[in-house]
Amino acid sequence: MDARTLTATTESAGTRLDAFLAAQLPGLTRSAAARLIEGGFVTVDGRPAGKSVRLVGGETVSVTLPEAEEPEARPEAIPLDVVYEDGDVIVVNKPVGMVVHPAPGHPDGTLVNALLHHCAGSLSGIGGQMRPGIVHRIDRDTSGLIIAAKNDAAHAFLAAQLADHTLARTYECLAVGNFKEDSGTVDAPIGRHRTDRKKMAVVPDGRRAVTHWEVIARYRGVTHLRCRLETGRTHQIRVHLAYIGHPILGDTVYGAKKPVPGLTGQCLHATALEFIHPATGKKISLTCPLPEEFTRMLEKLQRRRQEISCR
Repeated sequence: MDARTLTATTESAGTRLDAFLAAQLPGLTRSAAARLIEGGFVTVDGRPAGKSVRLVGGETVSVTLPEAEEPEARPEAIPLDVVYEDGDVIVVNKPVGMVVHPAPGHPDGTLVNALLHHCAGSLSGIGGQMRPGIVHRIDRDTSGLIIAAKNDAAHAFLAAQLADHTLARTYECLAVGNFKEDSGTVDAPIGRHRTDRKKMAVVPDGRRAVTHWEVIARYRGVTHLRCRLETGRTHQIRVHLAYIGHPILGDTVYGAKKPVPGLTGQCLHATALEFIHPATGKKISLTCPLPEEFTRMLEKLQRRRQEISCR
């Protein structure tokens, strides 16, 4: 059992208890919160409460979370776009919409399920049963290069590079708005959002996060950027660009809530990966092309720019 104690702030005044819990506990849906309340796992100021109770602010909400049953990661014959592979590592171009590892709500169809089948079980065990071989992650709706280790020695070697920032990851994205400068750096700490615990945000007590960016091309109302991660916080590029007023096109979490026609996720792609090979010591530099959705959007922006210039 996992016991949590939450304090309702004045900002939570008028919020239903189930909605408050869903906002405060990452990964907890409103329906799951309601089941916890109905099961007697939640108290407000020491007393049981109904899911529809509205908070006034200042209450102490205590939650006991039952032990979650982890789904078992099983091999699945899911096609993979393998960019590089040898006896120690595998690098895959992950498509938009694919979750990296199984989790509640996503027990199958993940990159891990596909890797278990492709590698015939030959993956590092450092990440545990649910994340075998996984050295780093990218968001479900972000596409591009991700590396996995086939043995524990390779995993430890790559994880050390990730920690000392020598495992270089470069992304391209379409950011909303126009940038005055040609390049820049966002150095702002990232942590959990104060009121919506499912989101990340720039917060004073967050972990150090640094993103370097440069302009590739400018269009009307949209800028094509190349971003290089110095650190690797959750949703880092998305949070940093939103923080400086330029959310990623199609990002309905940190940008406009209305989806962009033609995009199934944010226009963010991991284009390049560079690392020292754990066995040979040689530098490996890999790239992959932009996905079709991204290139179609670029073509649309280029046509619009040409039409305007011809007027």
